Amino acid sequence: MSGFSAEWLARREPYDGRARNRDVLESVAAAAVTAGDAIGVVDLACGIGSTLRALAPRLPPRQDWRLVDNDLSLLARAAAGKAVPGVAVTRIPVDLTRDLEAALDGPVNLVTASALLDLVSADWLERLVTEVAARRLPFYAALNYDGRVVFDPVDPLDSAVIAAVNLHQQTDKGFGPALGPRAAEAAIAAFERAGYAVVHGRSDWQLLPRDRDIQRDMLAGWAGAAREIGAVSLPDAAAWLTRRRDLLAAGRSTITVGHVDIFARPIGTRAAERSQSKSTSSPIG
Repeated sequence: MSGFSAEWLARREPYDGRARNRDVLESVAAAAVTAGDAIGVVDLACGIGSTLRALAPRLPPRQDWRLVDNDLSLLARAAAGKAVPGVAVTRIPVDLTRDLEAALDGPVNLVTASALLDLVSADWLERLVTEVAARRLPFYAALNYDGRVVFDPVDPLDSAVIAAVNLHQQTDKGFGPALGPRAAEAAIAAFERAGYAVVHGRSDWQLLPRDRDIQRDMLAGWAGAAREIGAVSLPDAAAWLTRRRDLLAAGRSTITVGHVDIFARPIGTRAAERSQSKSTSSPIG
């Protein structure tokens, strides 16, 4: 899996926290009630433990979190989760491309992941759904990038750059050709085929002119991805980045980045699934 720095994950955590879909979170919390006063959670590709900090206040009082990642330095940072009252944390180094099944074994009531599914391949997603469904576990996946980016003000090259970024998102991130913007839609369909009811809703980042640091990072990353994929020339990518940075410096840059959260819950029959499955926002895409 492609690595992310602890600094980047820490920078994005406040924006993730504000963006997480509240209706989807409430669905996770309501389902967790059935676990009683204790719950076991596996967090896949945990990073620095952001999902734990976002979700723990909504879960039963006694929690046992198994934080899974292949990056030892990120797992060390994730130890901050131990500061959450009532939460026990076990950090487990696992390569999810090889040992997904091992990560899910043992006493588990809920599986979570954040900003992961858009990095994985269709084959790996099917494997994940198969393993989760075989154990009849609920699954919460937040902040799946869906390809929507809206700039204000608009630049003539915005569409070309983001189209190139979305192509880049579908290159191999360590799991095979990535689903990229199709991830949430593919996950919803796969869990519904497995007999799950799925609640989903938008969890868009709203980056305001004051959010300069994260905007600066993202603009540079997008320009680099567009150039790397070959859809935008180096001079055009550089000129676009300069114009967008000028708008940011002038306090005039607002960016919306589209994400989708999902919560998939096993139910008794597929007929029941069709009657109970719902969306908390407009259809994806």
